[in-house]
Amino acid sequence: MARALELARRAEAEGEVPVGAVLVRSGVAIGEGWNRPIATCDPTAHAEIQALRAAGALERNYRLPGTTLYVTLEPCPMCAGALVHARIARLVYATPDPRTGAAGSLIQLLDHPGLNHRVQVEQGPYREEAARLLRDFFRARRARRSTGDGQPPADSVT
Repeated sequence: MARALELARRAEAEGEVPVGAVLVRSGVAIGEGWNRPIATCDPTAHAEIQALRAAGALERNYRLPGTTLYVTLEPCPMCAGALVHARIARLVYATPDPRTGAAGSLIQLLDHPGLNHRVQVEQGPYREEAARLLRDFFRARRARRSTGDGQPPADSVT
């Protein structure tokens, strides 16, 4: 989870929402990612998806059984669905997301009886650090917007 926090800080440095993820098998990281939807103009470029893509390329397989995903924020429904499709065994997240969390906070997709795979879910270490990173990021962003410094250019799509 410490590495996932480092990746979240990298996302923040790039102006992205600070979320990082690391996919591990047998104690070895096989994929990692950080939020990049703004930089890539890709709404699916969440940290979890980036980690799954990297691991899939390394493993040359879209199925990643026997792995654990460590992520700093509880996954959204899109990412939770990707974890199910990839056959991830276990998810450990640092801080819950009461607005969009799909691992129990808002909805529970990872243990849904209608799906053909279940992901074991744990809330792990670094809850306060991950929550503080997100709070500080959004507080700073709101402050920039209130002073006019954080506004997108007039020709950009929001």
